[in-house]
Amino acid sequence: MESASSYLSQPFSWGLGLGLLFFFFSAWGHFKTKRELRRYRKHLSDKLELEARQYEMMRRDKEAVAKENEHLRLRIGQMNEKPEQKMLRDLEVLSRAEKRMVLQAPGFAGAWEGAKAAAAEELAAEDQGRSFPKRILTRLFGSSGGSAGGESALLAGSAPEAEAPSAPVPSAAAATEKPLP
Repeated sequence: MESASSYLSQPFSWGLGLGLLFFFFSAWGHFKTKRELRRYRKHLSDKLELEARQYEMMRRDKEAVAKENEHLRLRIGQMNEKPEQKMLRDLEVLSRAEKRMVLQAPGFAGAWEGAKAAAAEELAAEDQGRSFPKRILTRLFGSSGGSAGGESALLAGSAPEAEAPSAPVPSAAAATEKPLP
């Protein structure tokens, strides 16, 4: 027993004991830090995997929506090829051109032609998906100006080279109330 107490009374044994104690605490902190780092890496890899899955789902959804958009654009083009749709489209062009002409410059033929061209370009942009379709809004909320009888009289009088139609000419308001097929 005396030999153990003599070793403990030596400064070397005190230094060795303190050194081992500090080593133990530093080793404990090191392993604790390693464990935390491993846990953070696992969290990071899980987060990156989840974000990669979400990105892939968003990319697939975007491709599906783009394909559906292209399909609908082609269907609109096919629907516009039907004769009754062409007639409704021409009627819509004339109606918009008349409204624009009355507002901008009543009584001028040049303004009429410019308004017709602008309305045709506007409808073409709608068909290609570059602008908000006004036809749908006018069908939902009604026309915003002019009487339906006045528009049909102007439309009927604006085509002098046409023969007398066997069926009555529909008014612009009646054309805007028909649902899209």
